[in-house]
Amino acid sequence: MKDKNSIINIARQTIEMESKAILNLSSLITDDFAKATQLIYKSKGRVIITGIGKSAIIANKIVATLNSTGTPSIFMHAADAIHGDLGLILKDDVVICISKSGNTPEIKVLIPLIKSAKNKMIAITGNTESFLGQHADFILNAYVEKEACPNNLAPTTSTTAQLVIGDALAVCLLDLRGFSSNDFAKYHPGGALGKKLYLRVQDISSVNEKPKVSPTTNIKNVIVEITEKMLGVTAVVENDKIIGIITDGDLRRMLSKVDDFSGLTAKDIMGANPKRIDAEAMAVDALEVMEANDISQLLVEENGTYAGIVHLHDLIKEGII
Repeated sequence: MKDKNSIINIARQTIEMESKAILNLSSLITDDFAKATQLIYKSKGRVIITGIGKSAIIANKIVATLNSTGTPSIFMHAADAIHGDLGLILKDDVVICISKSGNTPEIKVLIPLIKSAKNKMIAITGNTESFLGQHADFILNAYVEKEACPNNLAPTTSTTAQLVIGDALAVCLLDLRGFSSNDFAKYHPGGALGKKLYLRVQDISSVNEKPKVSPTTNIKNVIVEITEKMLGVTAVVENDKIIGIITDGDLRRMLSKVDDFSGLTAKDIMGANPKRIDAEAMAVDALEVMEANDISQLLVEENGTYAGIVHLHDLIKEGII
């Protein structure tokens, strides 16, 4: 059995080998890459991505990346294609074929069928002189000198290179489309990522209680308001405008300093000019304000008037953190 140091060295060698191969890809980018990108961008159809073996797995990932960044794409397994799935390809679709060798039997059968339908074909291959390379309209060179596998057999470096080429293609298309974070949110409405992109402060604060007291409210009623609304805080409001904030911490500090608080009012213990955020701001912006000021609640304003509270716990519950 290998000792820990040997395992660590192998891991590092693998990463270094693959990183060098990826870096070399930048020197293999040619006009074909730009033309292939423009072809997809101008196409009225979809992108059909095909491959076999490990290349098919990479094809699936590239499809997912393109779909999530505004380029409609479909995966078609090369083996299934020649047994009926060719019907997936419509007249205006662009086909991307992924193969390290470019000479696998399934690819050799599939390519003439695609060409006969007059669909444009882009190759992602490590062998530009292969059958695939010779018949593709555009070649995206994914050449690697050696697999990270010590036997130079298991697809490792080569599939990493294919994935990077796919990412580069997706990012170029994203840039051409002017794809914004708002566009990204449309395709990722679920989960923490989507919420960071579309969830607004008012979406959270509107379902919370809205604790508030006036500057002249006595301390007993301030305590009642904070306790009943269960947010650990209350706004001090005058004419619907925020003038201060009282937190659980403010109450504790008050109790440690005075024995008789019967004559005190909210104005006597409130923090003036509290941190606040607009109801239309993104929830993730509220998190940034809280983290920057080491606080767990923010007062919310809408058109300059008090609109509620957003709490750190709300952001945790929504998966923003």
